[in-house]
Amino acid sequence: MNRRLLLLLTVTCAVGVGTIYFPQAITPLIASGLDTSESSAALAVTFTQIGYSIGIFLIVPLGDRIPNRRLLTTLLGLTGVELLAAGCAPTLPVLLAASVAVGTTTVAAQVVSPMAAGLVPVDRRGAVMGTLLSGATGGMLLARTFSGTLGEYLGWRAPYLAAGVLTLTLAAVLTRALPDITAVTPTVQPSYGSLLVEPLRLLRDEPELRRSGFYQAMVFGGFCAVWTCLPLLLTGPEYGFGAQTVGLIALVGAATMVCTPFAGRVVDRRGADPVNLAGLLGALASAAVLAAGGGGGAAGLAVLVAGTLLLDVSMQSGMIANKTRVYELRADARSRLNTAYMTFGYLGGSVGSWLGLRAHALAGWPGVCTLLALLSTLALTRHVVEARRRRTVPPTVRDHLPERPRDGGPKQLEQHDEQRSGRKREPAP
Repeated sequence: MNRRLLLLLTVTCAVGVGTIYFPQAITPLIASGLDTSESSAALAVTFTQIGYSIGIFLIVPLGDRIPNRRLLTTLLGLTGVELLAAGCAPTLPVLLAASVAVGTTTVAAQVVSPMAAGLVPVDRRGAVMGTLLSGATGGMLLARTFSGTLGEYLGWRAPYLAAGVLTLTLAAVLTRALPDITAVTPTVQPSYGSLLVEPLRLLRDEPELRRSGFYQAMVFGGFCAVWTCLPLLLTGPEYGFGAQTVGLIALVGAATMVCTPFAGRVVDRRGADPVNLAGLLGALASAAVLAAGGGGGAAGLAVLVAGTLLLDVSMQSGMIANKTRVYELRADARSRLNTAYMTFGYLGGSVGSWLGLRAHALAGWPGVCTLLALLSTLALTRHVVEARRRRTVPPTVRDHLPERPRDGGPKQLEQHDEQRSGRKREPAP
């Protein structure tokens, strides 16, 4: 993969991910513009994430079957049209329906990631994942700042309309600039039905996939709870800021764009587990830091900035470790592996957003931070149990197997899968 292609894919990740997150900074403006409560307006964020989970499950597996240029440009074109529709929504129910549609099609980053993993050698995969994730992080952070600033001056509709135009422009650029490649060329083209069922089978057969998905669901759930409720804290009586300030605070997290490529290189050198441990400990520590920032004032704001930065770095570094581990399982099914992993993660994010709003309604900002601490502790406990198991159980043959052969015949692929699953398939009757 050359630098030009990597840059183009990184920008695609930035735009795709930014589309999910920019409503977080303008929920108070949506509430005012549509004459509803802030907690109801925040459902636009939750519904977008629900749609994203649906898109990951229904659309991302097609990356193992459809040439990526056609798939990416179609998805971006649909997303652009849906963003324009959301910007013109006359009522909250219409906006929520458009938000689900936007989330369903804005899965470009999840198509790009497994494709890129198949274009680089194993010893560079972590670094490339880190670069793509830094682009996604940049898109997420810039989108919040962009939407908060633009919405403050032109109203909540302006960010949606501008994002729609930008996404349609990117779709046109990719039509001409992106090579028409497929992540893997399978020996036999799988049906769409089998593509949808395969992630469930992979979850059943691959314990490392289940473990990585659980880490992501817990930490991302806490992350989404914090960022869904942070605008309510900053625009509330404790701080009294406008939506523009919410976006500017999010921009501080740009430091993660430097940290994620570094985390990817550490994964390449030392493996995924040490980076996972550091990320889980960082997420747990961020809960205490964020709780200390709920009192208002300049000191409280500085603590909030530090806490959100720590949480961002921890979550993103853990994602690099998880994805690198997952992509090593099956070379011919990376899109389906990514589907299983990211569906796990974004369902956790959707539930985390909902739980965050409930925790905020019941106990305010301390309740949100307690939720983050609880979810991080669950993931950390799972990691410690796995580490102890690995110290007491000798490595199995499966731990040292190479990736599933890309061009092997049916018999070779069957033998490899039997070794990985640890059981022999029954012969067909």
